[in-house]
Amino acid sequence: MNIKTDIEGIDFNQVSELLSGFGLCDLNGETLKRVFENSYAKVFFVEAGEVIGVGRAISDGITQAAIYNIAVRTDYQGQGIGKKIIDELLKQVEGCNVILYTHPKHFGLYEHWGFQRLKTAYALFPHEEKYREMGFFEEI
Repeated sequence: MNIKTDIEGIDFNQVSELLSGFGLCDLNGETLKRVFENSYAKVFFVEAGEVIGVGRAISDGITQAAIYNIAVRTDYQGQGIGKKIIDELLKQVEGCNVILYTHPKHFGLYEHWGFQRLKTAYALFPHEEKYREMGFFEEI
């Protein structure tokens, strides 16, 4: 199993399948390649040419960072790959305030890293209804 922190040799169609399988995005491979190219930090776990885990962060590299798109193929879950992805991303944005963006059904998974729920965050989505149906918004 190889850990990569650059996009060289990554099959972004596989990344697209992985992320869409968890409801994390519906972008095609070509678009996701641009997304990851434009991200400050990225991590890919690859085994035998197959992308089995991914994660990325956007950041100014000095004060602020946000982690997105953490996913591990179902048949590789429970082996600590997700933890290694988060650890590597945190290392790449060390010293920054970090916000982690996750799917509502995975809320609470990240508390053992010290992540805490915020009271001061808002979101604006172009397709709000889709995200509302998935449980992303707290109804007040």
